[in-house]
Amino acid sequence: MAEVYSDFAGVYDELMDNAPYEAWCENITALIEAYGISKPVRSEETGWIEPVENDLTEEDEGCRKAVSEALLASERNLVVDQGCGTGTLTELLYRKGYDMIGIDNSAEMLEIAMEKRAKSGSEILYLQQDMCELELYSTVGTVVSVCDCLNYLLEEEDLAEVFRLVNNYLYPGGLFLFDFNTVYKYRQVIGDTVIAENRENCSFIWENYYHGDEEINEYDLTVFVQEEGEYFRRFTENHFQRGYTPETMRRLVEEAGMQVIRLLDADTMGEITPESERIYVLAREQGKGDGEGKARRR
Repeated sequence: MAEVYSDFAGVYDELMDNAPYEAWCENITALIEAYGISKPVRSEETGWIEPVENDLTEEDEGCRKAVSEALLASERNLVVDQGCGTGTLTELLYRKGYDMIGIDNSAEMLEIAMEKRAKSGSEILYLQQDMCELELYSTVGTVVSVCDCLNYLLEEEDLAEVFRLVNNYLYPGGLFLFDFNTVYKYRQVIGDTVIAENRENCSFIWENYYHGDEEINEYDLTVFVQEEGEYFRRFTENHFQRGYTPETMRRLVEEAGMQVIRLLDADTMGEITPESERIYVLAREQGKGDGEGKARRR
């Protein structure tokens, strides 16, 4: 993937201050509770729910089994936020009680996420990885990828590889919840438009160019950031995102070995329509046997 969100990282949160992160968190939590296997591991009232202590003798088979089950439960309850950015949603899911791992390819975005972690006192693990090269130390119960992260994958082959890796690291029966912007959104809604916004300390111009043959939306982002006095620094970033159809996403998810549970309109949380701009896909791992808490290594 091309490197983006470098200079932009420093102003990302300010320019995204109208994004409904709280609503996204509530929607995602409700979907995990309804369809997933991960459970919150702590609450404000009880603090951390501790696993069984591993101070048992070799002869105690029953207790060793209990320890093994507790360790598998710790994997089942892990939630990965893939494409976590500056960690806003990751922190919100952590506050809901989930044991969180945040993954992003931008060192600059992760630096801000870790600053938030230091302020909040959360115990989120952050990893810098390209989503096409996902590598975890265990299986996990849930993988979440939202805010159109997967639209940055311009080739179906790359998308298929991401789905294969997610399936590989999902605990048996684990949930994969992701969203994507549709072809309709790029072609009919934001393609070939210009969006500009003026803030107190920064401003931006977002120019969209839709390439219909490839179904790719190119946007040139120009940002002006106030640094000292009345001086502003100007920088630009060039981003490319590809629109996908529900049919393509379903096919690639199923080819990766997962079962598609449901597709939802991400804005209405109802059934999708031809005019849906962003869609949630819920998929379940279905290939591993019960109790197999080990990912298949490449």
